[in-house]
Amino acid sequence: MSVSAGTRQAARSLAAIVGFLVCVEVASGVLQGYYTPIYPQIAHHLTIPEGDVNWFEAAQLIVSALCVPFLARLGDLVGHKKVLLLSTAVTALGSWVLVVAPSFWTFLVGWAVQGAYVVWLPLEIAIIHRRTRDSGRQELLTRRGAAVLVGALELAVIVGALTSGTLVDTTSMGAVLLLPAIVVTVVFVVVLLGIEDVPGESTGGIDWRGLGLVTLVLGLVMAGLVVIRLDGAGSVPGWLLVAGGLAAVVPFWRYEARITAPIVDVRLLARPTQWPVQLTAFLFGIPVLGGQIPLSTYAQADPAQRGYGLGASSSFVSTLIGVYVITLAVGAFTLPLTARLLGVRRALMVACCLVALGYALWLPFHDTTAQALVNMAIAGVGSGALVAALPASAAAAAPPERTGFATGMTNATKTVGGAIASAVFAIALKATGSIDGSGQTHAPLSGYLTVWGVCATAAVLAAVALLAAPKDAFTNRG
Repeated sequence: MSVSAGTRQAARSLAAIVGFLVCVEVASGVLQGYYTPIYPQIAHHLTIPEGDVNWFEAAQLIVSALCVPFLARLGDLVGHKKVLLLSTAVTALGSWVLVVAPSFWTFLVGWAVQGAYVVWLPLEIAIIHRRTRDSGRQELLTRRGAAVLVGALELAVIVGALTSGTLVDTTSMGAVLLLPAIVVTVVFVVVLLGIEDVPGESTGGIDWRGLGLVTLVLGLVMAGLVVIRLDGAGSVPGWLLVAGGLAAVVPFWRYEARITAPIVDVRLLARPTQWPVQLTAFLFGIPVLGGQIPLSTYAQADPAQRGYGLGASSSFVSTLIGVYVITLAVGAFTLPLTARLLGVRRALMVACCLVALGYALWLPFHDTTAQALVNMAIAGVGSGALVAALPASAAAAAPPERTGFATGMTNATKTVGGAIASAVFAIALKATGSIDGSGQTHAPLSGYLTVWGVCATAAVLAAVALLAAPKDAFTNRG
Protein backbone atom coordinates (compact mmCIF):
# COMPACT_ATOMS: atom_id res chain seq x y z
CA MET A 1 0.00 0.00 0.00
CA SER A 2 1.35 3.43 -0.92
CA VAL A 3 1.96 6.10 1.68
CA SER A 4 -0.85 8.26 0.28
CA ALA A 5 -3.29 5.32 0.25
CA GLY A 6 -2.29 4.48 3.82
CA THR A 7 -2.79 8.08 4.82
CA ARG A 8 -6.26 8.18 3.24
CA GLN A 9 -7.25 4.96 4.99
CA ALA A 10 -5.94 6.27 8.30
CA ALA A 11 -7.89 9.50 7.79
CA ARG A 12 -11.12 7.60 7.13
CA SER A 13 -10.55 5.40 10.16
CA LEU A 14 -9.73 8.46 12.24
CA ALA A 15 -12.92 10.24 11.12
CA ALA A 16 -15.03 7.25 12.18
CA ILE A 17 -13.48 6.90 15.61
CA VAL A 18 -13.46 10.66 16.25
CA GLY A 19 -17.18 10.75 15.40
CA PHE A 20 -17.99 8.46 18.32
CA LEU A 21 -15.47 10.13 20.63
CA VAL A 22 -17.08 13.51 19.90
CA CYS A 23 -20.20 12.18 21.65
CA VAL A 24 -18.11 11.57 24.76
CA GLU A 25 -16.71 15.08 24.63
CA VAL A 26 -20.21 16.49 24.22
CA ALA A 27 -21.07 14.88 27.57
CA SER A 28 -17.82 16.21 29.03
CA GLY A 29 -18.70 19.69 27.80
CA VAL A 30 -22.15 19.49 29.34
CA LEU A 31 -20.60 18.55 32.71
CA GLN A 32 -18.04 21.37 32.50
CA GLY A 33 -20.47 24.07 31.39
CA TYR A 34 -23.78 23.10 32.94
CA TYR A 35 -23.02 23.82 36.59
CA THR A 36 -20.96 27.00 36.23
CA PRO A 37 -23.87 29.49 35.84
CA ILE A 38 -25.75 27.98 38.79
CA TYR A 39 -23.06 27.78 41.47
CA PRO A 40 -24.71 30.52 43.56
CA GLN A 41 -28.06 28.68 43.26
CA ILE A 42 -26.40 25.41 44.31
CA ALA A 43 -24.97 27.20 47.35
CA HIS A 44 -28.45 28.50 48.19
CA HIS A 45 -29.95 25.04 47.61
CA LEU A 46 -27.50 23.52 50.11
CA THR A 47 -27.57 26.53 52.49
CA ILE A 48 -23.82 27.18 52.37
CA PRO A 49 -21.73 30.35 51.80
CA GLU A 50 -20.81 30.88 48.15
CA GLY A 51 -17.09 30.71 48.93
CA ASP A 52 -17.53 27.13 50.14
CA VAL A 53 -18.63 26.05 46.66
CA ASN A 54 -14.91 26.10 45.84
CA TRP A 55 -14.57 23.01 48.03
CA PHE A 56 -16.76 21.07 45.59
CA GLU A 57 -14.28 21.88 42.85
CA ALA A 58 -11.30 21.09 45.07
CA ALA A 59 -12.75 17.71 46.09
CA GLN A 60 -13.59 16.74 42.51
CA LEU A 61 -10.22 17.81 41.19
CA ILE A 62 -8.25 15.96 43.85
CA VAL A 63 -10.21 12.76 43.20
CA SER A 64 -9.66 13.31 39.48
CA ALA A 65 -5.94 13.78 40.02
CA LEU A 66 -5.77 10.49 41.91
CA CYS A 67 -7.84 8.46 39.48
CA VAL A 68 -6.21 9.71 36.27
CA PRO A 69 -2.80 8.00 36.70
CA PHE A 70 -4.55 4.83 37.91
CA LEU A 71 -7.04 4.77 35.03
CA ALA A 72 -4.43 5.81 32.46
CA ARG A 73 -2.18 2.96 33.61
CA LEU A 74 -5.12 0.59 33.53
CA GLY A 75 -5.88 1.72 29.98
CA ASP A 76 -2.35 0.88 28.86
CA LEU A 77 -2.76 -2.55 30.48
CA VAL A 78 -6.27 -3.70 29.54
CA GLY A 79 -7.25 -1.37 26.69
CA HIS A 80 -8.42 2.23 26.53
CA LYS A 81 -12.04 1.44 25.63
CA LYS A 82 -12.56 -0.68 28.74
CA VAL A 83 -11.30 2.10 30.97
CA LEU A 84 -13.34 4.69 29.07
CA LEU A 85 -16.41 2.60 29.82
CA LEU A 86 -15.47 2.26 33.49
CA SER A 87 -14.86 5.97 33.97
CA THR A 88 -18.13 6.81 32.19
CA ALA A 89 -20.05 4.49 34.50
CA VAL A 90 -18.46 6.07 37.58
CA THR A 91 -19.20 9.56 36.27
CA ALA A 92 -22.83 8.61 35.67
CA LEU A 93 -23.07 7.32 39.24
CA GLY A 94 -21.76 10.61 40.64
CA SER A 95 -24.13 12.59 38.43
CA TRP A 96 -27.14 10.65 39.72
CA VAL A 97 -26.00 11.16 43.34
CA LEU A 98 -26.16 14.93 42.77
CA VAL A 99 -29.80 14.61 41.72
CA VAL A 100 -30.86 13.04 45.03
CA ALA A 101 -28.24 14.55 47.39
CA PRO A 102 -30.02 15.99 50.45
CA SER A 103 -27.05 17.75 52.07
CA PHE A 104 -23.68 19.40 51.57
CA TRP A 105 -21.71 16.25 52.38
CA THR A 106 -23.73 13.94 50.12
CA PHE A 107 -23.44 16.46 47.32
CA LEU A 108 -19.69 16.73 47.95
CA VAL A 109 -19.28 12.95 47.60
CA GLY A 110 -21.32 12.85 44.37
CA TRP A 111 -19.43 15.82 42.96
CA ALA A 112 -16.07 14.20 43.78
CA VAL A 113 -17.04 10.87 42.21
CA GLN A 114 -18.26 12.66 39.08
CA GLY A 115 -14.69 13.80 38.53
CA ALA A 116 -13.82 10.49 36.84
CA TYR A 117 -14.73 12.20 33.55
CA VAL A 118 -11.40 14.01 33.57
CA VAL A 119 -9.68 10.92 32.12
CA TRP A 120 -11.92 10.86 29.03
CA LEU A 121 -9.90 13.22 26.82
CA PRO A 122 -6.50 11.62 27.55
CA LEU A 123 -7.94 8.16 26.84
CA GLU A 124 -9.51 9.41 23.61
CA ILE A 125 -6.25 10.96 22.46
CA ALA A 126 -4.43 7.72 23.30
CA ILE A 127 -7.00 5.85 21.16
CA ILE A 128 -6.44 8.27 18.26
CA HIS A 129 -2.66 8.12 18.68
CA ARG A 130 -2.72 4.33 18.43
CA ARG A 131 -5.19 4.27 15.53
CA THR A 132 -2.95 6.58 13.42
CA ARG A 133 0.29 4.72 14.16
CA ASP A 134 0.77 3.45 10.60
CA SER A 135 -0.34 6.63 8.85
CA GLY A 136 3.08 8.25 8.55
CA ARG A 137 1.55 11.42 10.04
CA GLN A 138 0.74 10.21 13.53
CA GLU A 139 1.59 13.37 15.44
CA LEU A 140 -0.18 15.70 13.03
CA LEU A 141 -3.32 13.54 12.85
CA THR A 142 -3.34 13.17 16.64
CA ARG A 143 -3.20 16.96 17.05
CA ARG A 144 -5.98 17.40 14.52
CA GLY A 145 -8.12 14.79 16.24
CA ALA A 146 -7.48 16.45 19.59
CA ALA A 147 -8.48 19.83 18.15
CA VAL A 148 -11.79 18.41 16.87
CA LEU A 149 -12.54 16.77 20.23
CA VAL A 150 -11.74 19.90 22.21
CA GLY A 151 -13.75 22.01 19.79
CA ALA A 152 -16.75 19.71 20.28
CA LEU A 153 -16.23 19.84 24.03
CA GLU A 154 -16.21 23.62 24.11
CA LEU A 155 -19.31 23.92 21.93
CA ALA A 156 -21.07 21.50 24.30
CA VAL A 157 -19.98 23.69 27.23
CA ILE A 158 -21.93 26.54 25.61
CA VAL A 159 -25.03 24.37 25.22
CA GLY A 160 -24.75 23.15 28.80
CA ALA A 161 -24.29 26.65 30.21
CA LEU A 162 -27.16 28.14 28.24
CA THR A 163 -29.45 25.26 29.19
CA SER A 164 -28.84 25.41 32.95
CA GLY A 165 -29.02 29.20 32.99
CA THR A 166 -32.46 28.99 31.39
CA LEU A 167 -33.79 26.12 33.50
CA VAL A 168 -32.64 27.25 36.94
CA ASP A 169 -35.17 30.08 37.13
CA THR A 170 -38.09 28.01 35.87
CA THR A 171 -37.83 24.63 37.59
CA SER A 172 -36.63 22.93 40.78
CA MET A 173 -32.95 22.28 41.47
CA GLY A 174 -33.60 18.53 41.46
CA ALA A 175 -34.95 18.73 37.92
CA VAL A 176 -32.09 20.98 36.82
CA LEU A 177 -29.53 18.45 38.07
CA LEU A 178 -31.27 15.59 36.26
CA LEU A 179 -30.15 16.48 32.74
CA PRO A 180 -26.38 15.85 33.07
CA ALA A 181 -27.04 12.45 34.65
CA ILE A 182 -29.17 11.44 31.65
CA VAL A 183 -26.57 12.68 29.15
CA VAL A 184 -23.70 10.72 30.73
CA THR A 185 -25.82 7.58 30.92
CA VAL A 186 -26.60 7.80 27.20
CA VAL A 187 -22.91 8.29 26.38
CA PHE A 188 -22.07 5.08 28.25
CA VAL A 189 -24.19 3.22 25.70
CA VAL A 190 -22.50 5.10 22.81
CA VAL A 191 -19.04 4.05 24.02
CA LEU A 192 -20.17 0.47 24.58
CA LEU A 193 -21.54 0.09 21.05
CA GLY A 194 -19.40 2.44 18.98
CA ILE A 195 -15.76 2.20 20.08
CA GLU A 196 -13.55 -0.69 19.01
CA ASP A 197 -12.10 -2.73 21.87
CA VAL A 198 -8.33 -3.03 21.39
CA PRO A 199 -6.16 -4.85 23.98
CA GLY A 200 -3.61 -2.87 25.96
CA GLU A 201 0.06 -2.98 24.99
CA SER A 202 1.71 -2.48 28.35
CA THR A 203 2.77 -5.23 30.73
CA GLY A 204 2.99 -5.54 34.50
CA GLY A 205 0.36 -4.68 37.05
CA ILE A 206 -1.03 -1.86 39.16
CA ASP A 207 1.34 -0.17 41.58
CA TRP A 208 -0.94 -0.06 44.61
CA ARG A 209 1.79 1.10 47.00
CA GLY A 210 2.64 4.00 44.71
CA LEU A 211 -1.04 4.89 44.49
CA GLY A 212 -1.20 4.91 48.27
CA LEU A 213 1.85 7.17 48.52
CA VAL A 214 0.56 9.70 46.00
CA THR A 215 -2.78 9.67 47.83
CA LEU A 216 -0.91 10.43 51.05
CA VAL A 217 0.93 13.34 49.43
CA LEU A 218 -2.19 14.98 48.03
CA GLY A 219 -4.29 14.09 51.06
CA LEU A 220 -1.92 15.80 53.49
CA VAL A 221 -1.65 18.95 51.34
CA MET A 222 -5.41 19.23 50.90
CA ALA A 223 -6.07 18.47 54.58
CA GLY A 224 -3.67 21.24 55.53
CA LEU A 225 -5.47 23.70 53.25
CA VAL A 226 -8.81 22.72 54.77
CA VAL A 227 -7.46 23.37 58.27
CA ILE A 228 -6.06 26.72 57.15
CA ARG A 229 -9.48 27.57 55.67
CA LEU A 230 -11.15 26.78 59.00
CA ASP A 231 -8.57 28.19 61.43
CA GLY A 232 -7.03 31.01 59.41
CA ALA A 233 -3.69 31.63 57.71
CA GLY A 234 -1.85 31.47 61.06
CA SER A 235 -2.84 27.83 61.67
CA VAL A 236 0.30 25.91 62.68
CA PRO A 237 -1.34 22.45 62.29
CA GLY A 238 -2.53 23.42 58.82
CA TRP A 239 0.91 24.44 57.62
CA LEU A 240 2.49 21.36 59.21
CA LEU A 241 0.10 19.16 57.25
CA VAL A 242 1.01 20.97 54.03
CA ALA A 243 4.73 20.61 54.82
CA GLY A 244 4.20 16.91 55.60
CA GLY A 245 2.55 16.41 52.21
CA LEU A 246 5.41 18.12 50.40
CA ALA A 247 7.96 16.08 52.37
CA ALA A 248 6.15 12.86 51.43
CA VAL A 249 6.99 13.57 47.78
CA VAL A 250 10.57 12.40 48.45
CA PRO A 251 9.83 8.78 49.48
CA PHE A 252 7.11 8.60 46.83
CA TRP A 253 9.50 9.67 44.08
CA ARG A 254 12.27 7.33 45.26
CA TYR A 255 9.94 4.35 45.42
CA GLU A 256 8.41 5.00 42.00
CA ALA A 257 11.89 5.35 40.44
CA ARG A 258 12.89 1.88 41.74
CA ILE A 259 10.07 -0.27 40.41
CA THR A 260 9.47 -1.43 36.84
CA ALA A 261 5.73 -0.66 36.57
CA PRO A 262 5.02 2.46 38.67
CA ILE A 263 1.63 4.11 38.94
CA VAL A 264 3.43 7.37 38.15
CA ASP A 265 6.38 6.83 35.83
CA VAL A 266 8.66 9.41 37.39
CA ARG A 267 11.54 8.40 35.12
CA LEU A 268 9.43 9.25 32.08
CA LEU A 269 8.23 12.46 33.71
CA ALA A 270 11.82 13.47 34.46
CA ARG A 271 12.78 13.37 30.78
CA PRO A 272 13.58 16.81 29.34
CA THR A 273 10.89 16.24 26.70
CA GLN A 274 8.18 15.50 29.31
CA TRP A 275 8.58 17.52 32.48
CA PRO A 276 8.18 20.98 30.89
CA VAL A 277 4.89 19.83 29.32
CA GLN A 278 3.67 18.38 32.61
CA LEU A 279 4.73 21.45 34.60
CA THR A 280 2.93 23.63 32.06
CA ALA A 281 -0.20 21.51 32.52
CA PHE A 282 0.04 21.91 36.33
CA LEU A 283 0.36 25.69 36.10
CA PHE A 284 -2.35 25.90 33.45
CA GLY A 285 -4.73 24.06 35.80
CA ILE A 286 -4.64 26.99 38.21
CA PRO A 287 -6.53 29.44 35.96
CA VAL A 288 -8.51 27.05 33.76
CA LEU A 289 -9.87 24.93 36.63
CA GLY A 290 -9.29 26.87 39.84
CA GLY A 291 -10.53 30.15 38.41
CA GLN A 292 -13.93 28.95 37.16
CA ILE A 293 -16.07 29.21 40.27
CA PRO A 294 -14.72 32.64 41.37
CA LEU A 295 -15.57 34.03 37.93
CA SER A 296 -19.13 32.74 38.20
CA THR A 297 -19.74 34.04 41.71
CA TYR A 298 -18.14 37.41 40.92
CA ALA A 299 -20.29 37.86 37.83
CA GLN A 300 -23.48 37.29 39.83
CA ALA A 301 -22.43 39.47 42.77
CA ASP A 302 -24.71 42.50 43.24
CA PRO A 303 -22.60 45.70 43.18
CA ALA A 304 -25.31 47.59 45.05
CA GLN A 305 -24.86 45.30 48.06
CA ARG A 306 -21.14 44.51 47.90
CA GLY A 307 -19.53 47.38 46.01
CA TYR A 308 -18.25 45.00 43.33
CA GLY A 309 -19.57 42.48 40.82
CA LEU A 310 -21.49 42.55 37.57
CA GLY A 311 -24.95 41.89 38.98
CA ALA A 312 -25.58 39.32 36.24
CA SER A 313 -28.44 36.81 36.29
CA SER A 314 -27.82 33.09 35.79
CA SER A 315 -29.08 33.29 32.22
CA PHE A 316 -26.74 36.17 31.41
CA VAL A 317 -23.82 34.34 33.03
CA SER A 318 -24.63 31.53 30.61
CA THR A 319 -24.24 34.01 27.77
CA LEU A 320 -20.89 35.17 29.16
CA ILE A 321 -19.76 31.57 29.37
CA GLY A 322 -20.97 30.99 25.84
CA VAL A 323 -18.82 33.83 24.50
CA TYR A 324 -15.85 32.57 26.51
CA VAL A 325 -16.24 29.03 25.25
CA ILE A 326 -16.52 30.17 21.64
CA THR A 327 -13.05 31.64 22.06
CA LEU A 328 -11.90 28.34 23.59
CA ALA A 329 -13.15 26.55 20.49
CA VAL A 330 -11.38 29.09 18.29
CA GLY A 331 -8.13 28.41 20.13
CA ALA A 332 -8.57 24.64 19.76
CA PHE A 333 -9.63 24.66 16.11
CA THR A 334 -6.84 27.03 15.04
CA LEU A 335 -4.13 25.09 16.88
CA PRO A 336 -2.94 23.14 13.79
CA LEU A 337 -2.60 26.43 11.88
CA THR A 338 -0.77 28.31 14.64
CA ALA A 339 1.51 25.33 15.26
CA ARG A 340 2.41 25.24 11.58
CA LEU A 341 3.04 28.99 11.40
CA LEU A 342 4.88 29.47 14.69
CA GLY A 343 6.10 26.00 15.57
CA VAL A 344 4.54 23.97 18.37
CA ARG A 345 6.60 25.43 21.21
CA ARG A 346 5.99 29.06 20.21
CA ALA A 347 2.29 28.36 19.70
CA LEU A 348 2.06 26.96 23.23
CA MET A 349 3.98 29.90 24.68
CA VAL A 350 1.72 32.40 22.91
CA ALA A 351 -1.29 30.52 24.30
CA CYS A 352 0.11 30.79 27.84
CA CYS A 353 0.73 34.50 27.39
CA LEU A 354 -2.84 35.03 26.22
CA VAL A 355 -4.15 33.29 29.34
CA ALA A 356 -1.89 35.46 31.50
CA LEU A 357 -3.03 38.65 29.76
CA GLY A 358 -6.70 37.76 30.03
CA TYR A 359 -6.53 37.23 33.79
CA ALA A 360 -4.19 40.18 34.38
CA LEU A 361 -6.75 42.47 32.72
CA TRP A 362 -9.27 41.51 35.40
CA LEU A 363 -7.17 43.40 37.97
CA PRO A 364 -7.87 46.90 36.60
CA PHE A 365 -10.90 46.11 34.43
CA HIS A 366 -13.66 44.27 36.29
CA ASP A 367 -16.55 46.73 36.55
CA THR A 368 -18.59 46.10 33.39
CA THR A 369 -19.76 43.15 31.32
CA ALA A 370 -17.90 44.54 28.29
CA GLN A 371 -14.63 44.40 30.23
CA ALA A 372 -15.45 40.87 31.41
CA LEU A 373 -16.12 39.72 27.84
CA VAL A 374 -12.80 41.09 26.58
CA ASN A 375 -10.86 39.54 29.46
CA MET A 376 -12.51 36.15 29.06
CA ALA A 377 -12.13 36.13 25.28
CA ILE A 378 -8.38 36.74 25.43
CA ALA A 379 -7.88 34.04 28.07
CA GLY A 380 -10.23 31.71 26.22
CA VAL A 381 -8.25 31.63 22.95
CA GLY A 382 -5.11 30.65 24.82
CA SER A 383 -6.88 28.11 27.02
CA GLY A 384 -8.49 26.34 24.08
CA ALA A 385 -5.14 25.89 22.37
CA LEU A 386 -3.51 24.53 25.54
CA VAL A 387 -6.32 22.07 26.28
CA ALA A 388 -5.87 20.58 22.81
CA ALA A 389 -2.08 20.78 22.56
CA LEU A 390 -0.76 19.54 25.90
CA PRO A 391 -1.98 15.90 25.74
CA ALA A 392 -0.87 15.57 22.10
CA SER A 393 2.56 17.01 22.93
CA ALA A 394 2.97 14.57 25.82
CA ALA A 395 1.93 11.63 23.63
CA ALA A 396 4.41 12.59 20.91
CA ALA A 397 7.28 12.46 23.41
CA ALA A 398 6.27 9.14 25.02
CA PRO A 399 7.01 5.52 24.00
CA PRO A 400 4.03 3.72 22.36
CA GLU A 401 3.22 1.62 25.43
CA ARG A 402 3.06 4.72 27.66
CA THR A 403 0.97 7.12 25.59
CA GLY A 404 -2.07 6.59 27.81
CA PHE A 405 0.00 7.44 30.87
CA ALA A 406 1.66 10.49 29.28
CA THR A 407 -1.60 12.00 28.04
CA GLY A 408 -3.33 11.11 31.29
CA MET A 409 -0.65 12.82 33.34
CA THR A 410 -1.27 16.13 31.56
CA ASN A 411 -4.80 15.99 32.94
CA ALA A 412 -3.61 14.69 36.31
CA THR A 413 -1.09 17.47 36.80
CA LYS A 414 -3.62 20.01 35.51
CA THR A 415 -6.21 18.81 38.01
CA VAL A 416 -3.71 18.83 40.88
CA GLY A 417 -2.94 22.45 40.02
CA GLY A 418 -6.65 23.22 39.85
CA ALA A 419 -7.41 21.39 43.10
CA ILE A 420 -4.73 23.21 45.07
CA ALA A 421 -5.77 26.50 43.49
CA SER A 422 -9.44 25.89 44.34
CA ALA A 423 -8.55 25.28 47.97
CA VAL A 424 -6.29 28.33 48.10
CA PHE A 425 -8.96 30.44 46.41
CA ALA A 426 -11.54 29.22 48.92
CA ILE A 427 -9.26 30.59 51.62
CA ALA A 428 -8.79 33.87 49.74
CA LEU A 429 -12.55 34.23 49.28
CA LYS A 430 -13.39 33.38 52.87
CA ALA A 431 -16.10 35.76 54.07
CA THR A 432 -14.80 38.59 56.23
CA GLY A 433 -18.03 39.59 57.87
CA SER A 434 -19.86 41.59 55.20
CA ILE A 435 -23.52 40.62 55.43
CA ASP A 436 -26.44 41.41 53.14
CA GLY A 437 -30.09 41.76 54.03
CA SER A 438 -30.68 38.03 53.99
CA GLY A 439 -27.95 37.38 56.53
CA GLN A 440 -25.52 35.88 53.99
CA THR A 441 -21.81 36.62 54.29
CA HIS A 442 -19.78 37.51 51.22
CA ALA A 443 -16.21 37.29 50.00
CA PRO A 444 -14.09 40.49 49.87
CA LEU A 445 -13.03 42.09 46.59
CA SER A 446 -9.40 41.62 47.65
CA GLY A 447 -9.99 37.87 47.50
CA TYR A 448 -11.05 38.06 43.86
CA LEU A 449 -8.05 40.28 43.04
CA THR A 450 -5.81 37.63 44.61
CA VAL A 451 -7.44 34.92 42.48
CA TRP A 452 -6.89 36.81 39.23
CA GLY A 453 -3.32 37.73 40.14
CA VAL A 454 -2.42 34.13 40.94
CA CYS A 455 -4.01 32.90 37.69
CA ALA A 456 -2.06 35.42 35.60
CA THR A 457 1.22 34.62 37.34
CA ALA A 458 0.74 30.88 36.88
CA ALA A 459 0.18 31.31 33.13
CA VAL A 460 3.38 33.39 32.80
CA LEU A 461 5.34 30.71 34.64
CA ALA A 462 3.84 28.09 32.30
CA ALA A 463 5.25 29.97 29.31
CA VAL A 464 8.65 30.11 31.00
CA ALA A 465 8.54 26.36 31.73
CA LEU A 466 8.22 25.60 28.02
CA LEU A 467 11.58 27.27 27.40
CA ALA A 468 13.24 24.51 29.42
CA ALA A 469 12.31 21.82 26.90
CA PRO A 470 14.88 20.81 24.25
CA LYS A 471 14.37 22.09 20.71
CA ASP A 472 13.24 18.68 19.44
CA ALA A 473 10.65 18.19 22.22
CA PHE A 474 7.84 19.66 20.11
CA THR A 475 7.67 18.26 16.63
CA ASN A 476 5.33 19.19 13.83
CA ARG A 477 5.95 16.39 11.36
CA GLY A 478 3.49 15.44 8.69
